[in-house]
Amino acid sequence: MDLRELGRYLNSRRARISPAEVGLTAGVRRRVPGLRRDEVATLAGASVDYYGQLEQGRGVQPSEQMLAALARALRLTVDERNHLYHLAGRPLPPASGSSAHVHPAMLDLLERLPNTPAQVMTDLSVTLVQNRLAEALLGTPAAARGVRASFVYQWFTDPAARERYHPDEHRHQSEVFVADLRAAIGRRGDDPLAVELLSVLRSGSAEFAELWERQEVAVRRTDRKRLVHPVLGVVELNCLNLLSEDGTQRLLWFTAPPGSDAVEQLDLLAVVGVEEFGSAPRPAPG
Repeated sequence: MDLRELGRYLNSRRARISPAEVGLTAGVRRRVPGLRRDEVATLAGASVDYYGQLEQGRGVQPSEQMLAALARALRLTVDERNHLYHLAGRPLPPASGSSAHVHPAMLDLLERLPNTPAQVMTDLSVTLVQNRLAEALLGTPAAARGVRASFVYQWFTDPAARERYHPDEHRHQSEVFVADLRAAIGRRGDDPLAVELLSVLRSGSAEFAELWERQEVAVRRTDRKRLVHPVLGVVELNCLNLLSEDGTQRLLWFTAPPGSDAVEQLDLLAVVGVEEFGSAPRPAPG
């Protein structure tokens, strides 16, 4: 671990990113060519003081979660992200875990959808990052690691995970999740996290085991969902997926069918935002 070199590296990456690249307004009285420290801190969900200490090469060793957030905020490539972890003395996170590196193109698209609930997930249904409206609609992902971070795991092992889906859709969603997971596991082969997830689900959920034996396989690309929101009520939305080139991540976003009640419901969500809805229990992601 080399905190001084880590600080210099963060500073160099910050200097090369323009505000426009991360959806910020540059302003007319800007003294630095790239991002300011406070802007990086905000983007990474850290305090300005904490981030300042990192750049100064002092303070505590940053956690893996913070490193992942910094890599996303600074738009690091995979090689640059890996170097960041090496400097911080942290092991590289698994490609499919909650600290997985978000494809920069996916992150760019996500930030171009400020008025649409959207999130980036792995093909094992682990939420990596989401925008403000997705947080307002879906809540904040549970702080879980390993297979427990997968919403498919939560869906089949925790009844509370289904509370935000209309009861009439539970069986359909179970079938969709299993068929999509079979495609992901087939693509990943002997990936440890995928193998563990399958083993835990087959032994821990009779419903999953029964559906798995059907051998159905289908990558999720589009669906119609009815979310049961505690304030908005039943919200019927189109759910669309854009897959990364290697299929390991997907950008998922929700739109209202034209002319439906959901148009006004999403407008209300955009006005009130996370202040009203963000504290509600976390619903199921797509």
